[in-house]
Amino acid sequence: MISAGIIVVRREADDWKYLFLRAFRNWDFPKGEVQADESPLDAALRETKEETGIADLQFCWGKGFKETEPYNRGKKIARYYAAATSQPEVVFSVNPEIGAPEHHEYRWLSYSELEKLAPPRLLPVIRWVRSVVEG
Repeated sequence: MISAGIIVVRREADDWKYLFLRAFRNWDFPKGEVQADESPLDAALRETKEETGIADLQFCWGKGFKETEPYNRGKKIARYYAAATSQPEVVFSVNPEIGAPEHHEYRWLSYSELEKLAPPRLLPVIRWVRSVVEG
């Protein structure tokens, strides 16, 4: 199974901040399952808007992506794209399937903060996005 998401970044003073979401004890970027009738990029855009309220996204670095190694007992792969926004506010919408927002907290983090908080499976993706965004 493939899920797709967007690593959302925004410029704050002279630094890039990365949006990270928490669901229970798990931190990740906005992402979700790719439906049969959509491309991974379309799924990533849909999930980002549903989970954060952010639709103002610019693919300043193109539409390249990085995938995780298989996880969840080898059953899942997550594909991430990088996009910038100027929107600092995140609005958690209610997921109708569970009757509550999917996430409990969000943070805009520097790269070093992100790297410390991220689970090991996301570290290659985080290093990739830094090389894309920060050169």
